[in-house]
Amino acid sequence: MSFRPLHDRVLVRRVEAEEKTAGGIIIPDSAQEKPAEGEIVSAGSGARSEDGKVTPLDVKAGDRVLFGKWSGTEVAVDGEDLLIMKESDILGILG
Repeated sequence: MSFRPLHDRVLVRRVEAEEKTAGGIIIPDSAQEKPAEGEIVSAGSGARSEDGKVTPLDVKAGDRVLFGKWSGTEVAVDGEDLLIMKESDILGILG
């Protein structure tokens, strides 16, 4: 990967949502919401305080996370659609 986020930002790959409901009904693309779950592709070194100290991030590459519906900015890196967001946009780490 040719992209490394800076400071307290992370690069996230969305995890694809199920195309069927639990009852087996197929959801058309136009009705599907973008998933709010993803995998951290890479993470910055951490937030820098006013006195210059770096606080490392709580997430790392490979973590599966939940984030807000409108979080992040969509970017294309190496032909793949990814999200870049601040660590504070992440709601939690799964499993």
